[in-house]
Amino acid sequence: MNYSIIRYIVGWVLCIEAVFLLIPLALCLIFGEPYAASYIAAILMAAVPGVAMAAKKPRNQAFYAREGFVTVALSWIFMSLAGALPFFISRCIPSFVDALFEVISGFTTTGASILLDVEAMPRSLLFWRSFTHWIGGMGVLVFLLALLPMAGGQSILLMRAESPGPTVGKLVPRLQRTAVYLYGIYFGMTVTQFLMMVAGGLDAFSAICISFGSAGTGGFGILNSSLGSYSTYIQVVVTFFMLAFGVNFNFYFYLIMRRFRSALGIEEVWRYISIFAFATGAVTLELFLRGYGDFGHCLLHGAFQCSSIMTTTGFSTVDFNLWPTFSKSVLVGLMFIGACAGSTGGGIKVSRITMYCKNVARELKHVIHPRSVNVVRMDGKALDEDVVRSSNMWFLAYVMVFAVSMLIVTVDNFDFITSFTAVAATLNNIGPGLEVVGATGNFAGFSALSKFVLMFDMLAGRLEIFPMLLLLAPGTWRK
Repeated sequence: MNYSIIRYIVGWVLCIEAVFLLIPLALCLIFGEPYAASYIAAILMAAVPGVAMAAKKPRNQAFYAREGFVTVALSWIFMSLAGALPFFISRCIPSFVDALFEVISGFTTTGASILLDVEAMPRSLLFWRSFTHWIGGMGVLVFLLALLPMAGGQSILLMRAESPGPTVGKLVPRLQRTAVYLYGIYFGMTVTQFLMMVAGGLDAFSAICISFGSAGTGGFGILNSSLGSYSTYIQVVVTFFMLAFGVNFNFYFYLIMRRFRSALGIEEVWRYISIFAFATGAVTLELFLRGYGDFGHCLLHGAFQCSSIMTTTGFSTVDFNLWPTFSKSVLVGLMFIGACAGSTGGGIKVSRITMYCKNVARELKHVIHPRSVNVVRMDGKALDEDVVRSSNMWFLAYVMVFAVSMLIVTVDNFDFITSFTAVAATLNNIGPGLEVVGATGNFAGFSALSKFVLMFDMLAGRLEIFPMLLLLAPGTWRK
């Protein structure tokens, strides 16, 4: 284990976070809020150890998969500890456990909250809360890679450990340029949504906070009603952009490079759109037939909630706890499917679901024709068996983490649906679940033990399970 390179990169992450904290500090001064000292203290507590850790570049820059996974996991943990300080030092969230839960939910783009009254929070902290979605959506280490080349050409291991999905590769030969392209697309789409919402009459502060939540597919709102009190235009715009940010960013890169055949050949994107369309149609039809409003009303809210849940954003326009059982079941199914690999969304990912379905079909063919040779293909190309194997192992680890988490959380003695969807909502980085943790509920009632389990689940879900599990493995720390 090369501890020096891990120390160096984690130090850079803390320095970057200290710079990011200057923005809510500036807003605090502009709005005349009495919390400037809290931000200054948080900035110093991030910057001082960050500078100390990153000041000396290590001589040995050997960087392998183990260092990549550990660096990413530790970076997100330290980033969360520092990010919780403004909430805790200001006493706007008196419990550090609750402050940590809130900020981990923000960075992991989960959107699960312990706040009972969002509107009572200072505006600068509401901004920081939403900004954590945008920082965590694309990944702070991807941002770091966009700024400077690192780790002797092996920094692809950082991106693979931090980016969602079964496979991550370079869009262009140089990884630094890949990171720049990704953040360029991410920034451009965020600005576009912001401008469209301002054009629809929304104030700039609300527009930027909602845009951060949509871009990072996080879902922290700045009103207690989430997005329920905004106009139909705003809800339609957010529906579209939530869906857009759930698309594999390779699709947008190919479009920008005018490689239209490559873009249209991404099988996952078409399956993602098809699943969303089917789910929206099914939910809309049931709501309409059961008298939940006229067809346009049912379509608006059905499309919004399917987009929000499938992309693991977590915004809401209605209390879907009150919907019929079939519609709620569709939403729970979308919780697990999730968005595309290479997007800012969470969940199992459409690419994995597609791969698992094709694996089942291959095994069925093998049962009928034992001597036949069947290859799993994605986008017209044969999948490497290592990718299939690692995806199968990922799913096994996912089920194990889910089962253990569920067992611990049930000690709080909530009803089964609350406990089940609380774990599903955090491990899949969605935010709201059903019943107590539904669209109008929160996670404040869980014990400290359950909150730590759910925090682990949020980090594990965002970092694709293995980086967090490796932190717990004794063999990881041997030289």
